[in-house]
Amino acid sequence: MQSRVAVMSIIVENVDSVEALNAILHEYGEFIIGRMGIPYRKRAINIISVAVDADQNTISALSGKIGKLSGVSVKTAYSGVTDQTADE
Repeated sequence: MQSRVAVMSIIVENVDSVEALNAILHEYGEFIIGRMGIPYRKRAINIISVAVDADQNTISALSGKIGKLSGVSVKTAYSGVTDQTADE
């Protein structure tokens, strides 16, 4: 399966969705390279950047689950870097 590196930009407008978001990120923790969160108190939102290394289907599934959360927006940018990994 081909692995890709991507960055997910997440904006949380509904604080009630934070717990569910963290649970989803924990579920996909093995694919997360790093994560940075910035609380923007002036606008009452949280901005999160998550770097991932996974196959296309996994990245899409993660993005889809996050995007279904109430008051949460997500956009994914893919790098051109790929890695052919062996099927297990």
